[in-house]
Amino acid sequence: MPEYTDIELVELFRNADKKHYAFNLLVRKYQEKVYYFVRRMVVDHDDSDDVVQNIFIKVWNNLDSFREDSKLFTWLYRIAVNESLSFLKSKQLRSYLSLSSPEAMLVKSLHDDPYFDGEEIQKRLKEAIIRLPKKQQLVFNMRYYDELSYDEMSEILGTSVGALKASYHFAVKKVEDFVTSN
Repeated sequence: MPEYTDIELVELFRNADKKHYAFNLLVRKYQEKVYYFVRRMVVDHDDSDDVVQNIFIKVWNNLDSFREDSKLFTWLYRIAVNESLSFLKSKQLRSYLSLSSPEAMLVKSLHDDPYFDGEEIQKRLKEAIIRLPKKQQLVFNMRYYDELSYDEMSEILGTSVGALKASYHFAVKKVEDFVTSN
């Protein structure tokens, strides 16, 4: 199967005869990255699958109108960020009704997750990340796991590079403190 650039994929998608083929290629190219980004935010495997499905539905519905002001990758990540945060916000609203904190629900999800096969230190790291404020959590995940540059994160999140560096610095400090305590 040939490897297409993002620009070629968008052009292929805009061709009515090749729309499904192009979308299939796009999903194959990005589904793993998107899934793991969402999984780190949402924690639960089944919830992550649902969020990823919603992301690619939005991509399908809006790719024709993609203006190419940014890279396709950036646009896709922006959708992933927004969908993940929307899901977490709805989960937070449900947690208010159940009298549990959203963080407690995510930590419980992490510990009950049959798909998590990491060591105890990895669970502590994930728990520390879950306890970060959402913005720091996003920045930490994008920098540490996805290895995005500050410029890429700035474009995706619409935040200055300086603010992102500060958020990452504070997130790292909080994670270190949590992991090394006890």
